[in-house]
Amino acid sequence: MLSRVLVTGANGFLGRHLVEELVARGHAVRALLRPGTAPPFPAEWNVTVTEGDLTEPSSVAGAATGCAAVIHAAALAQVNPARNPAVWAANYVGTQTMLQLARKAEVGRFVYVGTANVFGFGTRQHPGDETRPFAGQRYGLDYMESKVAATGLVRRAAAEWQLPAVLVHPTFMLGPGDAKPTSNALLLELYHGRLPGYPPGGKNYVHVRDVAAATVNALTMGRAGESYILGNENLSYREAFALIAGCLQVKAPRWPIPPALATIYGRLCDVRSKLTGRPGQLNAAMAAVANDGHYFTAHKARTELALPQTPIAHAVVDAFAWFAAHRYV
Repeated sequence: MLSRVLVTGANGFLGRHLVEELVARGHAVRALLRPGTAPPFPAEWNVTVTEGDLTEPSSVAGAATGCAAVIHAAALAQVNPARNPAVWAANYVGTQTMLQLARKAEVGRFVYVGTANVFGFGTRQHPGDETRPFAGQRYGLDYMESKVAATGLVRRAAAEWQLPAVLVHPTFMLGPGDAKPTSNALLLELYHGRLPGYPPGGKNYVHVRDVAAATVNALTMGRAGESYILGNENLSYREAFALIAGCLQVKAPRWPIPPALATIYGRLCDVRSKLTGRPGQLNAAMAAVANDGHYFTAHKARTELALPQTPIAHAVVDAFAWFAAHRYV
């Protein structure tokens, strides 16, 4: 074995791919899972499982002992409701906990998995990069704001403790193995014809396996204290929905959703949520995000982390084949 690597969030969509990539490269893997979580790994991977809750530091004491590196991928990527203390607990407190554990264990590398949304997005012609300051304050999303704060924690640890930390920031991931499902739920919605139209904005898409490869590369590549956006194709929602529909051989949504209509519907969902105590189909923050173009460039990660660039059509095909094989459709 090359080294032992601790992976948090190892049972998540990206986490499982990280474990698979590490095992394929000969690393021993210790997976940190929440208590009572069934390990999703085949026995032949020989993954060591340790249980603990990152929001309760005493429950994970010693989790990083004997590990040469840590990949901290655990996060709560919830955006509905927009405000949720559990998101801060998972993303901010959880990162605090892991930084302390990594410092105590004197690991040789700490790879933090963030999100591209902590940077300012741009246009298709001038996409956002790692130098642009956060531009999502107006959305009022605890997910984005907690990840901005957690990113600050990692950067300070690198500067003040000399922790050898590298930060990777994926865009919107597609691909196989999304068991919950999370981001790939978009494919199922399109397949079943549940999306009546497309919003005016857009985003950057990336294959989850490319993210896993570059994240594992960050164990030995990249510069300490630096951030790297992991992305690939910038597509408007109209283009993305057409591409996905073509891969799935279904009809793409035909009608554009006016920004004002999306905003009104999001606000109505918020009102209903307050009356019922249950999250609606979406919220005003989600509608605002969909109205904007969240475009990024991954040039830095391609250059310094050897980020692969698998076509997004392949990610869609891979994801849907996995869904079909596991009876989601």
